[in-house]
Amino acid sequence: MPLRLLTLSLLILYPVAWFAPLMRAGLLPIFGLSEISVITGLQSLWGSDAALALIVTFFAIFAPYLKTIGLALVQWDLLDTKVQPVLHVLGKLAMADVFLIALYITLAKGIGYATIEVAWGLYMFTACIIASLILSLATERALPNKE
Repeated sequence: MPLRLLTLSLLILYPVAWFAPLMRAGLLPIFGLSEISVITGLQSLWGSDAALALIVTFFAIFAPYLKTIGLALVQWDLLDTKVQPVLHVLGKLAMADVFLIALYITLAKGIGYATIEVAWGLYMFTACIIASLILSLATERALPNKE
């Protein structure tokens, strides 16, 4: 039962993480910093590169949310446990998004003209994805194999 509740809580926490500030960025510290979230980043991306925005939208929003919904369905015996390998792939794709954000922050800090501060939303988003991976492994161990 606790696995089910934790998984369902991710369905609430993911949208919060999408709107939470991932970082504060600006050209120089004297100009002030603007907050960037997953949603504001996607809005900006849709205006400049729709193809890349579509890919990032899948990694940042659809992959983790679909994985969590699938995991909840497996935990409530509404979906066969044979789909768990697909859920693992979705979880790994979602983790790739966190890696890309961290890479962009590292690259921007190395430039010297940009100021970037990591905000609490990046930690929350990362924690949600890691929690989803842990819950997936725990579910795999808790449920009997139906082969």
